[in-house]
Amino acid sequence: MSELTLTHESLCFGGKVQFYRHFSQCCHTEMGFSVYLPPQTQSGSKPVLYFLSGLTCTEENFMVKSGAQQFAARHGLILVVPDTSPRNTGTPGEDETWDLGTGAGFYLNATEQPWKSHYQMYSYVVEELPELIAAHFPVIPDKTSIFGHSMGGHGALVCALRNPRMYQSVSAFAPVAAPMRSPWGQKVFNAYLGSDPGTWGNYDATELVLKGNLHYPILIDVGTADPYLAQGQLLPEVFEQACGEVGQVLTLRMQQGYDHGYYFVATFIEDHIRHHAFTLNDSVA
Repeated sequence: MSELTLTHESLCFGGKVQFYRHFSQCCHTEMGFSVYLPPQTQSGSKPVLYFLSGLTCTEENFMVKSGAQQFAARHGLILVVPDTSPRNTGTPGEDETWDLGTGAGFYLNATEQPWKSHYQMYSYVVEELPELIAAHFPVIPDKTSIFGHSMGGHGALVCALRNPRMYQSVSAFAPVAAPMRSPWGQKVFNAYLGSDPGTWGNYDATELVLKGNLHYPILIDVGTADPYLAQGQLLPEVFEQACGEVGQVLTLRMQQGYDHGYYFVATFIEDHIRHHAFTLNDSVA
């Protein structure tokens, strides 16, 4: 297990926001993540809530822009935010476009060259990072939940649907909910996974939910003024239909006039933290 290097920390709502670097065995490069330790961790271990960020983001965006810390402090939840991809790996093409490569790992394990040497974000999120967090921070390992935004909403849904016993709850802001049918998904799946769509289903939330393995409700918020909704990138209606086919409980809230950005996330972050606290703490204060 790799050692952690604390790069900086700040007090926030009685707790601490911390940023770390470490060498990833999955991604074969240095990776970064951030942690919010609520004040309650001073007296014992607490549940952990992972947030997966969207395209172009780092481990810092959510911590700076979402306003989540005040609600995590209220409910005694540890927040963990990984970076969105490996960086500076020398992979050909990783910095040519904003929606492939750097900042665009899509939370999958690439199988195609030149990506597969470093772009193993699925294993990083569900295996390596949780092991590091459990070893170095006061978390309760069997009290774990996950949520995310946009590309990270896709990642959170996929992680929960593929590992229903690992997480106790899941939610998403404006997720890429049916990537096999969206331009973003088709582009990155072709690059990372190859041209055979038969290999893509393991990273498509709509395909995964049809297996009916998830036994807790899903919360999704999408803004009606989200430009990516209009472009057919998000497709929440396709995911909603799939949930209906298998009886998966879904609360899909179309938020009137909101767009895709962090003003939207910050507006509804309290609801999402509360959604997870209800399960992780067995009650909500």
